[in-house]
Amino acid sequence: MSTGTSISVPESGERLLSVVIIGRNEGERLRRCLESVAAMDRDGFELEIVYVDSASVDGSVTLAGEHGAKVIALQPQRPTAALGRNAGWRATRGSIVLFLDGDTILHPRFVVDSLPEFNRAEIAVVWGHRHEIHPKGSLYNRVLDLDWKHPPGLSSFCGGDALFRRVALETTGGYDDTLIAGEEPELCRRITALGYKILHVDRPMTGHDLAITRWQQYWKRATRTGHAFAEVSGRFQQTKDPFWTAESKGNRSRALQISTLFLAGIAGSILMRSVWPFVLICLLFALLAVRSAWRARWKSNDRVALLLYGVHSHVQQIPIYLGQLQYRWNRRKGKRSMLLDYK
Repeated sequence: MSTGTSISVPESGERLLSVVIIGRNEGERLRRCLESVAAMDRDGFELEIVYVDSASVDGSVTLAGEHGAKVIALQPQRPTAALGRNAGWRATRGSIVLFLDGDTILHPRFVVDSLPEFNRAEIAVVWGHRHEIHPKGSLYNRVLDLDWKHPPGLSSFCGGDALFRRVALETTGGYDDTLIAGEEPELCRRITALGYKILHVDRPMTGHDLAITRWQQYWKRATRTGHAFAEVSGRFQQTKDPFWTAESKGNRSRALQISTLFLAGIAGSILMRSVWPFVLICLLFALLAVRSAWRARWKSNDRVALLLYGVHSHVQQIPIYLGQLQYRWNRRKGKRSMLLDYK
């Protein structure tokens, strides 16, 4: 690996960690995030904090400044998380950059325990476990908390919270700020194409405040996922190493199958003037959900959460596919989709 640089663990405070936090109207969530960064275990390394704000109207800019962060206030016509992260890391100096979303709380030991991973020159990104701060705050939080759980080891992607080797950001140019979703996996694909590796470590990283309490929020979040599938997979479709192509096609297949299944049940009940065709379809769907819950049992010991997750794994396919269709329709019309904010 010739493009990487080794990170040593110095005995004195010579090392500088850059923390980039992005946010938009996060309010008290941003306060918690900033306080968690200030309270992290540091073992001698220096710290610089940059907060990038995207047109907040809730006093977030003032709040970040009061907590000692360098503030970059953006007023973009088309805000994206990628735009904020790029503005942040380019204003920093550290050889390692920690990206955080403003609605997260950093675990005090994540950074100090994870920095030694960069002693392996091929490691460009290190990320850990994210979990919901209030998993039982709503039905949606309880289910989506399991979405954050991935097996540790080498990975092809990372989430929004992660440690990055600066040279990897500089070599690739950072995030693609035209993407309204899926910018992290897209960047990771370009990073791994250079020969670097992405490491998912088995340790807590951040607590997250999803704050989804309504069906409309859940639906919009899934729609954004579909938009990311379509746009990112399309960029790599003609390359030697396609990305998210299988996921994109798999979503389309499953969404059409689920829709057809329920439409057939409704049609059958109407034609036969009986509820039984629809009931049988619902029972079949329940069996599919139980099977999905069983396959995901390594994620949790909470049986109720697993059963709900099994239902979610199928129901979400429909809005995800609609998100794909929306992206393709807009592209055909020459329109650029705006940020799909579900909060």
